[in-house]
Amino acid sequence: MSNKFSRRDFLKLAGVGAATTAILTGCGPASRYVKREPYMLMPEYTYNGQSTYYATTCRECAAGCGLIVRTSQGRAIKTEGNANNPLNLGKTCARGQATLQGLYNPDRVTDPAKAGASITWDAATQAVVDALKNHKPDEIAFLMGTTSDHLFDLVTDLAAATGINAPVRFGALSMFESRATLSTAAENLFGQRGLPFFDVGGAQVVFSFGANFLETWLSPVSYTRGFAGLREAQTKMRGTFVQFESRMSATGGKADEWMPIRPGTEAMVVLAIGKLVAEKRGGTMPHAFIEVDPANVAAKSGIKLETLEQLAEKFASSAGALAIPGGAALGQSNGLTVAEAVLALNALVDNFGKPGGVYFSALAPNQTEYQRAASVQEMQGFIQKMAEGKFKVLFIHGVNPVFELPASLGFKEALSGVGQVISFATFPDETAQEADYVLPDHHSLESWGYQRVVTGSAQPVLSGSQPVVSPFYNTRATADVLIAAAQLAGGKFAQALPFTDEVEFLQSKVAPLMNSADGFFSAADINTFMAYFQQYGGWWKTLDGRAVPVAANLLNHSLSGAEAEFAGEGEFFFVPFVSPTLAEAGANKPWLQELPDPTTTVMWNTWVEINPETAHELGLEDDDVVKIISEAGELEVPVYRYPAIRPDTIAMPFGQGHTAYSRYADNRGVNPADLLGQYFNEAGDLAFAGMKVKIEKTGKKQPLSRMESIMGVYGVGLGEEH
Repeated sequence: MSNKFSRRDFLKLAGVGAATTAILTGCGPASRYVKREPYMLMPEYTYNGQSTYYATTCRECAAGCGLIVRTSQGRAIKTEGNANNPLNLGKTCARGQATLQGLYNPDRVTDPAKAGASITWDAATQAVVDALKNHKPDEIAFLMGTTSDHLFDLVTDLAAATGINAPVRFGALSMFESRATLSTAAENLFGQRGLPFFDVGGAQVVFSFGANFLETWLSPVSYTRGFAGLREAQTKMRGTFVQFESRMSATGGKADEWMPIRPGTEAMVVLAIGKLVAEKRGGTMPHAFIEVDPANVAAKSGIKLETLEQLAEKFASSAGALAIPGGAALGQSNGLTVAEAVLALNALVDNFGKPGGVYFSALAPNQTEYQRAASVQEMQGFIQKMAEGKFKVLFIHGVNPVFELPASLGFKEALSGVGQVISFATFPDETAQEADYVLPDHHSLESWGYQRVVTGSAQPVLSGSQPVVSPFYNTRATADVLIAAAQLAGGKFAQALPFTDEVEFLQSKVAPLMNSADGFFSAADINTFMAYFQQYGGWWKTLDGRAVPVAANLLNHSLSGAEAEFAGEGEFFFVPFVSPTLAEAGANKPWLQELPDPTTTVMWNTWVEINPETAHELGLEDDDVVKIISEAGELEVPVYRYPAIRPDTIAMPFGQGHTAYSRYADNRGVNPADLLGQYFNEAGDLAFAGMKVKIEKTGKKQPLSRMESIMGVYGVGLGEEH
């Protein structure tokens, strides 16, 4: 605790009543003055061996799950889910558990730097002042990640008041989730911009077309809770789950039936099932399904007509049928059609706004409209402006585009067209290495903020963050840097951000919620409200905030059942997928590196999954290194013979391949994004599953570290294969 304040001073600063109680558990507005560090002299209310718990928000992805962090004598020692938060109700994923290893990572950026040399924070702040004052508004750009909504709001306010370019957001997860495709499909069919919510927990039969919702898709912790409901709770009967995908994901491994569908045929399969369902239900055939021929679909997709009929019977006869689009099914040239076809299938069984059906996700309490991250096609335009020299200053926070974007887009090369690049990186990633200035932000467990929950919760949720420990290094909150720079710049900049610090800015954003009648809590003054906000880990409404899609003419839309188009002349479909353990930013955490992949058990590396029949034809064994060649690039990677993948398809996890990020991540594996070209679907999302590749033998071996041992699933060493 800081020596500047006594316990009595804290009580005065925090106010009275509930705020006083909160400050004694580390909460309340005055707690920004507390140094939460290992104590030499214990405060009078802290004892050896006694833990203190702080509510905050996980920022390992943009979902917004609530965390409770256990600290002891100023050290964070364990994270668990916040049982109060309606999104995750006390649960976390592996990445949430491993966030401590980011906090304690020995390779964090420790000081502000210019061209690799340490500078003072005064000099760093002055660099930001000069960048703002000495350039025209349209020459200043911000590129931000998806996990700091409060900072995005601050920069948005700054841009609106000063005329600088509105901040652009991007994240690799939103790229692989095809969020633009989902929201565009909803807008096309319902006339409303938003992100669909799929009530898995209330359904009885779920058909998923590529959505790996138990791993990395949208809000995996929330959807995992929903999956538990599908299996046993709400209907008192075990629900049925069918997964359609060319490569079995960990989500597909939990399915009752896995349909190894031929890539590019997802739209026609959805429409064929829809036609068969409509026939079984009777009445007039909806226009959306009238032109599809199920027999032709069976021949092209690899799913027998008899199987399609059985699936249609299962879907039509269920009182709670639900279809979900996602993943590789949307990451193709016809991804928008796939999404629209799946929504039409839901409309056919009339599940909109019903338990086990489709809703519009609830907007967060301080949100007026749905805002998504930029699509890759929009990022292509942003990069073009960089290359043309239209941006003299580029601020980057919370995203690593040199690694996360396909190399074919040329982000790294386009940086040479920017006069000055200022990074707020917490870790020494690939993009930070290219920056002129690196002004390190605090780790998320050292930070204030809030995150909007955009899907996964029936209730509108604003998850709150607060520091659980004092900063370990000479870092500074990016919001505080921008506020200080704006004040020094004066004029319209100072008017745009008239705050003392980040906490005062947060108070200004949550104050309108203070007296809401339908909130989880309310308060008469901002100090008390902020104390509750930190104590509970955010604020949410008690009522269901989901909206019901209006589908008046949806089934009258014409939907094409044409196959997707694929780029390249290779003979194999290439399916990159986000690593369920590492995702896009977990490679710097040894816990996650050591965590076995749920389907292959491989650790610490990248592999390419090849069907055993295909491997036999190519003369390949496990650990043989092959060269994967696309029209955009080539990579060398060891083979893993994977039986749950189509013979005409190969797959590779995204998450490794860093050239800079920390000792745990550097030079491990390869980045499959280097094989992706500049191809997009109708919504502007990257057609990341729309490439075809070649395979060449290299004659080299590279043993993979894997939990299943060298015997594997093929009985190596037993004298025969099983």
